[in-house]
Amino acid sequence: MASWRGHLTFSTGLGVAFTALSWWQFHVDWPVAAVGGLLTALGGLLPDLDSDSGVPMRELTHLSATVVPIILLRRIASFGLSPEQALLAVAGCYLFVRYVLTAIFNKVTVHRGMFHSVPAMLIAGLLVFLGLDHPTLESRLFFSVGVMLGFLSHLVLDEICSVDINGVVPQLKSSAGTAVKFWSPSLPATAFTYIILAGLGYEAYRETQGMESVKWPTAVASGTPDKTGPASPTALPPETKKTLGFPERPMFKGRLFERSKDGKKSEGMTLSIPGFNN
Repeated sequence: MASWRGHLTFSTGLGVAFTALSWWQFHVDWPVAAVGGLLTALGGLLPDLDSDSGVPMRELTHLSATVVPIILLRRIASFGLSPEQALLAVAGCYLFVRYVLTAIFNKVTVHRGMFHSVPAMLIAGLLVFLGLDHPTLESRLFFSVGVMLGFLSHLVLDEICSVDINGVVPQLKSSAGTAVKFWSPSLPATAFTYIILAGLGYEAYRETQGMESVKWPTAVASGTPDKTGPASPTALPPETKKTLGFPERPMFKGRLFERSKDGKKSEGMTLSIPGFNN
């Protein structure tokens, strides 16, 4: 199997490529594309969470406990908590993942078990999909695909390294077929994994009902509101039409700051974001 350093190097390179491709070809705003690349790099390390000890387990435990509260920030903020309460919620989430969830995970998993499988990859993507309380479906799918892409790269790299090419005829090692799989020799573990996958899949389907897709901002290229309603795709500038669809940061050439009508000095500059100030 590939080493921890090998998986880290490969997933990091894949994350950089995912970020660059998203920004260059799909015109995803660079901070969003960078987060997608970061999740891709992290996804390439996730399968080693079932390691019993050593560097992978220690590093991933701390990393997961840090990343999970960050992913849940939107949901925490949606509860209407005060800043102090939100801080306590984030700290509680970190402690729960770091000590409680990790201990349970170590008890119920074995190395190269069902956590090294395609259903586990789908579970990781669904968890990110449900954890990120983003208003648009495209944004959730973008981050979920990044995590699953990194997760799959770990499985594929393990399978590649299970082929012994030192001899005249390549031979399979004993670890062949233990990474990219859909079931394991343990029937309870396989059944439990698919039950979790079905439950998360149903919850994701339920949340997508009524979820808004990408909407065209009610503005034109100059940054002035369109009084007739939502702008049609043909009325928008080319760079907007090619955007993957993250309406929180629309791409417009209009001025970002405009002077308010009252003409005040310090309060006269207001943040004008097309499509949000209408």
